[in-house]
Amino acid sequence: MRVFVTGASGWIGSAVVPELIGAGHQVTGLARSEASAAALTAAGAQVRRGTLDDLDTLRSAAAASDGVIHLAFKHDIAFSGDFQGAVDADRRAVETFAEALAGSDRPFVLASGLLGLAPGRVATERDGRESAPAQAGPSARMATARLTLSLASRGVRSSVLRLPPTVHGEGDPGFVAALVGFARANGFSGHVGDGTNRWPAVHRLDAANLFRLALEKAPAGSVLHPVADEGVPTRAIAEVIGRHLGLPVAAVSPEDAGERFGWLAPMFAADSPASSALTRQWMDWRPAQPGLIDDLDKGHYFQAASA
Repeated sequence: MRVFVTGASGWIGSAVVPELIGAGHQVTGLARSEASAAALTAAGAQVRRGTLDDLDTLRSAAAASDGVIHLAFKHDIAFSGDFQGAVDADRRAVETFAEALAGSDRPFVLASGLLGLAPGRVATERDGRESAPAQAGPSARMATARLTLSLASRGVRSSVLRLPPTVHGEGDPGFVAALVGFARANGFSGHVGDGTNRWPAVHRLDAANLFRLALEKAPAGSVLHPVADEGVPTRAIAEVIGRHLGLPVAAVSPEDAGERFGWLAPMFAADSPASSALTRQWMDWRPAQPGLIDDLDKGHYFQAASA
């Protein structure tokens, strides 16, 4: 297939692109900078310059492709406080792709999130499909995922991959790397409350494999969970970080979490386990990479933090 990928040079996209090329697909990646364009070229992909706001570029690139994988999200403005602005840009991009792909039966794969989907219980692929009032925060992004699923009725083979908060691996710039940084700054490795709240996780190479499988064969309207670890207690994460940094492990009260974990506090305090049992059954997906705790024990997170 000729596949157009947004976010192609990002943390997950830079694993998805070689996964696709290795399977024989031709990849064109969206690049908003010279550095991103150079990385895509080095990986063997073609380059389309632009951003998520260049809707004409998105439309023409999708129309010229046999399928689209949409990974990009404006995390920079989301974390600066304008989460709704990032959600709105994402929705406009999805609506643009819908226009280009309608009636073609071509695949459209959207990256979404799991955090907050079913607080306090194990979320499954059947959760979150029902309409709900628009809210701020992660739930606002779920509305875009539901829009994507509805494209099945418009002749698009749409699917949504709900990523866990922790997509780990060597070079990870995300939440786990941030926790290592907070532990160094605080002088201890912390967890919120008793640390029994759970985070689902997946290695980025396993996630990349599922994105390819979804592109190739996911039925229209599919919800898939790229989850290898159903729910790792945050206390277990803190313990590994503490051991590698030679720091004590300590509980942080919910009231003090913002001071100790900054912007990450609400997410690190969430209990959001998720199952991938149906995904494994439907897609014959078998995670092959190390789980989160084993990956942490490899030590690369701590080398990066001290570099």
